[in-house]
This record gives sequence, C-alpha cells and structure tokens, in this order.
Amino acid sequence: MKNVFVVGLDEHNHEILRRTPTGRDCRFHQLLSLDELQSGEVDIDLLLAKAEKILDDFPGSVDAICGYWDFPVTLLVPILCERRGLPSASLESVVKCEHKYWSRLEQREVIDEYPPFALVELNDNPRPPGTPDYPMWLKPVKSASSELAFHVLDDKDFDGAVAELREGIDRIGRPFEQILDRVDLPPEIAEVGGRTCLAEGALHGVQAAVEGYVYRGEVVVYASLDSVDYPGSSAFLRHQYPSGLPEEVRRRMADVAARVIGRVGLDNTTFSVEFFYDPVEDGLNLLEVNPRHSQTHAELFELVDGIANHERMLLLSLGRDPRLPADARGDHAVAAEWYHRRFGDDGVPVRVPTEEEVAELERSLPGVKVEVVPEHGEPLSEMRSQDSYSFELAKITIGAADETEMRAKYERCVEALRFEFVEEDKDVTPHGADQR
Repeated sequence: MKNVFVVGLDEHNHEILRRTPTGRDCRFHQLLSLDELQSGEVDIDLLLAKAEKILDDFPGSVDAICGYWDFPVTLLVPILCERRGLPSASLESVVKCEHKYWSRLEQREVIDEYPPFALVELNDNPRPPGTPDYPMWLKPVKSASSELAFHVLDDKDFDGAVAELREGIDRIGRPFEQILDRVDLPPEIAEVGGRTCLAEGALHGVQAAVEGYVYRGEVVVYASLDSVDYPGSSAFLRHQYPSGLPEEVRRRMADVAARVIGRVGLDNTTFSVEFFYDPVEDGLNLLEVNPRHSQTHAELFELVDGIANHERMLLLSLGRDPRLPADARGDHAVAAEWYHRRFGDDGVPVRVPTEEEVAELERSLPGVKVEVVPEHGEPLSEMRSQDSYSFELAKITIGAADETEMRAKYERCVEALRFEFVEEDKDVTPHGADQR
C-alpha cells in the first residue's frame, strides 16, 4: 500500500480516488484542509511549514504528494515534492501557467491563437489600455475560479471593475507574491508582481477544453470537453464529455495545447487548456492554461470511460506511466456536470433540499448525482469560489445515452430541488425553474 498525501483532500474526491485502479492500492492522507487553503487570505509560508510538519511526523513512507485544486494547491505541490525528491512539475513551469501575463508572453512565442492583451495597473488612476478595446475582460494576473473577473463593456464598467479589484485583489495576489519570491523571475514579470491586472479581448464562440499529461517530457492530450454557458451569460451551465466539436477542431486544440505546454516546460503532471472556438469564422483562441487536470471532470470520465481522470494524476505522482487501457468503457455515452445557479442579488437560504430528497431524486434517475452547495442560513455571498455574477445552488452530474436524455434528467432535477431564500426585503422567495 502506497501512502499518498493529497493537498486539500475532500470527502467527495476521496471516494473517487479510492475507486480508481491505482487508488485501490493506496492509503490517502489529507495534507491541509480546504478551509486552511481557501478561506480568506492565506499565508504560503505558514501553510508550507504546517504541511512539512505533518509529513515529517508521519511514521510511514511518503510515497507521493499530489492535488487537484487551483491556487494555492497547484503551487504548493511542486515545492513539497521537490524537497522530498518526488515526481512533480517544477515550480517555475507551474508559475508560468498560473501568472496570466507570463502565460500570455510564453504563448506568444509559439502560437497565434490568443486574444489581444495588456497590463492594467491599479494604482493612481488606471485607464483602459486602448488595445484591447471594449468589450474586454479585466482580471487579476492571478485569480481562481473566475474570482474578480469582470466583463467590461464601457468606461463605467471599467471604473466599477477597478474599484472591486482594488478591494479584493490582495486575497490571492499577496500570497501569490510569496510564491513569486521563490522563483527566478525575468525582469518584466518581477516588475509586474502578483497584484496587477490583465485586460484581454473578449472571446466568443463555443468554449471547450482539452485535458492531457506530460510524462518524461512527452506531451499527451487524451480528451476534449465542451463548456456550455447559460444563454446571455458567461457563467457555466455545464461541462460535457466528450466534446461535440468536429474532429479537426479537436486536433487543432490538441496541437496548440501541446506547443504551449512544451514551451512552459511542464513535466510529470496533468494539465488542462481552455479554448474558445468560433464556428462562423473557424477561429480558435486559447483562454487559459491550467497545470492540473480538473477534479470537476473526474466523474464524467468515470461515467463515459469507466476510470476517473484522477487515475492519471495518481500514476504520475507515483512516477508511473499514466497511459490507461485503450478499451476502457463506462456505462454512458455522454456525461456532464451541470450548475444550477441563482443570478443577481445575494440571498440567505431558509430552505435547501434535504439529504432524503436528494437521495430519492438520485434513486429515480439512474446516472445522476446531486451536490447541494449552499448551507441553510449561510449568505450566498459567503460561499467560496463563486464567480462575479452568480451563485451555485447545486452541482448535478449526469450520465446518459445522448444529450437529449441528459437534458431531460437535468430539467427533472431542477424542478425537484426546492430552495427558498430571504432577500434583502426579508421576503421568502421560492427558487426553482425560473432561475435556470
């Protein structure tokens, strides 16, 4: 049995890890909790010291250290692995992906499929850069889960976004600079630091992603997925596997991803690269490079391929070849993680679906799992990792024979999941299909 330490191990993913072929021969240990890693403004040095003590005090062998969450997990793992000689990507290669400006500079060297971008300093009186022009996205050079990312259409939007960015950028920007202090940065990145913003031209089209890994220098893309937004919104409605894009487009995404991953020097790790594809102009643009696979997709791979993508992370963390059997098959042809959301103002849940209601719903719909996100009495605005425009109410994982069946299952879930909220005016408002 191998002892595998997972930074931010949570119960849901622990269950998935134990179902993987490699996970059946592992003992999984939590290395720092999600609350320690994601609540408020974290101190990187204190987190590392606490993690090191846990590892030093462990009476058995430390055979692997890994993680599947965004900041700061992606950056803690290579530091902890390097100190023990365990397989992992280098810290510098991960920072090249995580620092949005540095990542764009590296992309510019090997591809043409990226939007116009420019730095925006928050001090003094920042003005729009001119290029890109409106519409644009304004975001910190380091954020997580679309936190503090603003779609900006005009000067009023720009000024409002700057005000909110000034208010909130330190939460991730300051600890990110603790990471930057550990890397030999080129002058243009050292000057930018971790508390500057990036303006990027707004992309349009179909959002998609590829997942892959690098093992001993070889870049392999093993899957492509679609990300579908709510109509008229930038908030995700669902992540769907496999992608429905034409094979030629999926090949182009894989080629672009491989060139960028090779450029930044990632090795011994999984990765995901997000894109926008414009089917009208046949245009492809790279949105973001993530030096990790997506834990959100783990059950989608289980439903379709029979093995979660966590398996490849485990194999790499143990220094093994992450290739999986070519004939691996699950019980469904298509799967998606759906996000049932509330848009607009904050609210306090005074009713959420009960465990019994969720269990009955799952029993009535084969291939469906429901996770209720808010807790009774907790203001939605206090939930972690929410985007700037909506709040997650439920994550609904669905496997089906085709997209029509999958959508019908989702509609059934939304109708059955009863939420009620107290608004600012203290009225209790039922929340159901009208918020889809």
